[in-house]
Formats: sequence, structure tokens, C-alpha cells
Amino acid sequence: MGEVRYRKLPQTEDVTDESDRLSQNQEEFLAEQFERPPAKVPWKAIIYALVLFLLGSVLLTVGCLILTGYIDQVEHGDRFWPLVLLGGLMFIPGSYHTYFAYKAFSGDPDWDFEEFPDF
Repeated sequence: MGEVRYRKLPQTEDVTDESDRLSQNQEEFLAEQFERPPAKVPWKAIIYALVLFLLGSVLLTVGCLILTGYIDQVEHGDRFWPLVLLGGLMFIPGSYHTYFAYKAFSGDPDWDFEEFPDF
């Protein structure tokens, strides 16, 4: 077999590409790497929260009307507890997430859509 001659590569390179320069010198930072991209508005989750809030409000209202006697208690009295329980289970998370969406839309710095749950 023939002899293979190797030559030594140059030790210094002229780096012109910005990303190559950053990979070689880790102490330099770009301001762009610390900018947060704008958060997407989770429209499906907001609509879901509004539906929960509205249906929970309606169920709680009908349950209270049965309890106070504006709706016949004799005929509809057995529906009071299911209406109140389901209404409460729907109203509580719906009202919280609707309030969360309102605060995020209004621009409150403590509320952001990045932390809004995606259903």
C-alpha cells in the first residue's frame, strides 16, 4: 500500500457567520434570544369556559327558582339537587377561566395566555 501523507489543518479560522462565532464564544449573548414570542390566544378554551360559565349560571338560577317556589316545587322538586350540583360544577371553573381570559385580554401584567389551560 502506498503512503498516505497527512497535512495539518490551520489552527486559526476567519469566522464570518454570526452563528459560528456565537458557538465558539459562549460568553456573548444576543438580545433576540431573550425575547418572548407573542402568546397565541386559545379561542377554543375561552369559548369552552364561556359555555361552562353560562350553562352553570342557568342551572344554578333554575335550581334557585325551584327552591324559592317560582317554579312548582311539587312537580320539579326532585330536580333541585341535580341542577344545583351540576350548575356549581360548571359555574366554578367557567367563572374562573372567564375571569382569567378577561384579565389577559385587558392587558394585566399578572395574567398571560401562556398560562391559560388548553382544553
